[in-house]
Amino acid sequence: MSDDNAASSAGDAALWAAVSARLARLESLLAGDGEGDPAALAQQLRERTAYWAEPEAVAAAQAPFEVLGFSLGDECYGIVPHFVAEVVPLRQFTPLPGTPPFVLGIVNLRGRIVSVLDLRVLFEIPRRGLSERNHLVLLQHDDMEFGVLADAILGMQWVSPQTLQPELVGLSGILPSCLLGITPQQWVILDGAKLLGNEQLQVEFNT
Repeated sequence: MSDDNAASSAGDAALWAAVSARLARLESLLAGDGEGDPAALAQQLRERTAYWAEPEAVAAAQAPFEVLGFSLGDECYGIVPHFVAEVVPLRQFTPLPGTPPFVLGIVNLRGRIVSVLDLRVLFEIPRRGLSERNHLVLLQHDDMEFGVLADAILGMQWVSPQTLQPELVGLSGILPSCLLGITPQQWVILDGAKLLGNEQLQVEFNT
């Protein structure tokens, strides 16, 4: 038997061993259904559900995903497009007195008043000026909506969860709790649900 055939046979044997162990575990979870203590049965059902759901959950958590990339100053950000309603040119905005420093102002977007946020202030990153071609990335989730300032739109990019760093060195401010991580290229990947669900970012103003 060649080395390749031997390796293939060994791989098949390992696979069948894993399947057999999984089936044996399932049989043990199925044993006793409909008998004995209802609480024990409920626990069996929970264990069975968790056992079969775990591989799918792990696979989903490890699967690559796409983000929309945009730059602001010297920083690059990414967010899952599910949370992006639209991207529009930002020619001007109106400053709004009495709002937090991260709020640059408001903009009238086809009759809707939308607040414009500066992520650099949220991250407490020094601001080095903006380009002459700014964009507004409008984010939406549930009842929350706001726009974030962008210098340029970088397009779609695939991100592998396994490569994400948990945090950026020296990062502070509000947003660290709203991150999925930092890519090897130093893209800051935003957690859209947490970002849009953060009560500190809610801006109250009268229309």
